[in-house]
Amino acid sequence: MLPAPRLAAPLLALALLSCSDDGNPARTFILSNGAEVVVSADGGVVLEVDGRTTYAIPPETGPTVVTFRERAMESTAIWTFRRAAETRVPLQATGAPAVTDEGSVAIAYASADGALSGTLDIAPDGAERTRFRFALDAPPTTTDEPSASLAIPARCDDEGSFHGFGEMYNRTEQRGEHFDIFTQEQGIGRDGSVRALTGDEHTTYFAMPWWLDGRGHGVLFRTDHRVRAFVCAPAEGEDDAVDDFFDAGVAWMDVVNDAAPVEWAVYHGPTPLDVIRQLGDEVGRPAPLPDWAFEPWMAFQGGREVVLEELARVEAAEIPFSALWVQDWTGIRPNIGGFGVEYRWEHDEELYPELPAMVADLHERGYKFLAYANPFVDPALPNHFDEMAEMGLLMQDAEGEPYLFTAPNTRPADEGGGAVAAHPDLTNPEAVAYVQDALRNMITEYGFDGWMQDFAEWTPLDAVLSDGSDPRAYHNRFVVEWQRMAREAFEAERPDGDFAFFGRSGWTGVQGAGQIHWAGDQEADFEETDGLPTVVPALLTLGLAGQPHVTHDIAGFSGGPSTKELFLRWTELGAFTPIMRTHDGNMKFDNWSWEGDAETTEHFRRFARVHVALAPLFRELADEAQASSAPILRHLMLEFPEDRATWEVHDQFLIGDALLVAPVVHEGQTAREVYLPAGEWFHVWTGERFEGGQTVMVDAPIGSPPVFSRGEDRADLRAIE
Repeated sequence: MLPAPRLAAPLLALALLSCSDDGNPARTFILSNGAEVVVSADGGVVLEVDGRTTYAIPPETGPTVVTFRERAMESTAIWTFRRAAETRVPLQATGAPAVTDEGSVAIAYASADGALSGTLDIAPDGAERTRFRFALDAPPTTTDEPSASLAIPARCDDEGSFHGFGEMYNRTEQRGEHFDIFTQEQGIGRDGSVRALTGDEHTTYFAMPWWLDGRGHGVLFRTDHRVRAFVCAPAEGEDDAVDDFFDAGVAWMDVVNDAAPVEWAVYHGPTPLDVIRQLGDEVGRPAPLPDWAFEPWMAFQGGREVVLEELARVEAAEIPFSALWVQDWTGIRPNIGGFGVEYRWEHDEELYPELPAMVADLHERGYKFLAYANPFVDPALPNHFDEMAEMGLLMQDAEGEPYLFTAPNTRPADEGGGAVAAHPDLTNPEAVAYVQDALRNMITEYGFDGWMQDFAEWTPLDAVLSDGSDPRAYHNRFVVEWQRMAREAFEAERPDGDFAFFGRSGWTGVQGAGQIHWAGDQEADFEETDGLPTVVPALLTLGLAGQPHVTHDIAGFSGGPSTKELFLRWTELGAFTPIMRTHDGNMKFDNWSWEGDAETTEHFRRFARVHVALAPLFRELADEAQASSAPILRHLMLEFPEDRATWEVHDQFLIGDALLVAPVVHEGQTAREVYLPAGEWFHVWTGERFEGGQTVMVDAPIGSPPVFSRGEDRADLRAIE
């Protein structure tokens, strides 16, 4: 067979312009995907698509090489990074941009003294995105082997926005903030008082170097390394030199990767929903959900008899639900201040005798059974550790021994505990096979229909991995592979898709490896930093990150005990969430629950029925998301991007484009302001009609959270008792 003829690459056309928007002489290059790269004489770079600016580097600004010594300090999987001897060498564009043989635009950069140089390469990356890549010609010359990073600039346009960065709990727009983009424990309280324990407003289980601009474009940095984000804000608390460098006119993404090449993608849009679809095309989409997932799930635990007794009480109360979630199937252990579970992939025979038969009986009665799994391998339990250590399947330390790190295990030492655990080395195919066999056994032997795929944020940054991976980057990649474990196990054993699992940790690519994400371990209270008010921003930013399947714990996990009011308000939010799911919480025996009193039971039953009535809508939106990644719960900006007032709303959401929900998340509140975008809106509980394009104050007593239907009255929801 003759080789195909080599065609002259029609990848790029060149046009010369007299000046750029700011009056500087400029050249415009047209990429094969139609995007235009405008390079001005003063080094400004603008990517335009159909006349819209989608990414820009300010004039006289370029990538910056940063060298430093850094110390990482960890406590309860919350990391603090301290730098010393930090230097920054800014690079400036030199000479004229060039067109490469591959059809990309290459811009040369160099430091003032010429000691450092590199190239920014801009190329088409399919029809709807453009790839940027910056690489140094040679690494920086340093002494004493300090670390290095590349800080990449983006122009801060006043009319733009920076929504996203993974799951965020403070708000959805992060302009003016600076933080590490790094997967770790969320923290307990998140008030920053003792950051190593409480975390702060940006510590998160699901981080992602990504933002969406409300004007209809987005940027994703393609790296597994930690990224320091300075989003149009100086680095408060740093030294004056840092303040001067990271100024409010530039968004800097400082990629901590030893100054290796950095690549990022710009998604063209033109609408925010288009951008999320384009993101999903790259990072993947979660496994589809079965119909039963859209009916309530009830948390039961305490052993076989306790579970069956509570099941009977739920049935007697005529509460509709599809699944029992039994997290303590592996056994009970003390947790910090409360009730915890054992960390293994086998059941506690005393607590749950004949568990497979119990699950089979529940299946006969029409229920699904959900369990619990996490990646900790506990040396104090006689299940996995010794065998995996002997087989070399665990992450190792520098001495070649299993890497034992502090874990949330409070079993006293005289009972064999040591508050430590290990992780499987998922860079080792044999370790992957071992873990997947254990997970598949949970399906085939026990008959489980799903489980909580918990944790994964604790991977040490200095572990030795079998394939030689950099553990600092693999820390973020591990969370993706842990979710993939469950998906592959279920897809192998349940190819019909009859399963549901939910994880909390994430990074770029977890969208295509997982299925459902829950908002994490909120405090069982109304606190702004880590209680009920943080749930809606978390759900919205998960959606902005391309994860349409979201849920949360009714009514929180940590702290407590929860109150009756908290449980009632959290139940209202749960009813309008795709997966409505209860949790006993850490203080299981003291927290308020669905059977706290007759009023609570009636309230929970009513909103469980509301949720069931919404199941067809959730089903429809979930099916759409398989092609579009469009969130089921949507930021108002996604449906009304031209309405700038929607960009700042982070305590309301839309279910698709039909229902607007404004949950009550503050203690004692019986009325609240609601922003209604343009259009005709009907108050679901009263039928009253409102004209949109305004903020309205509405009554919101318990049992009547503000919910508005777009364009039609929902008397069917109002009639539910």
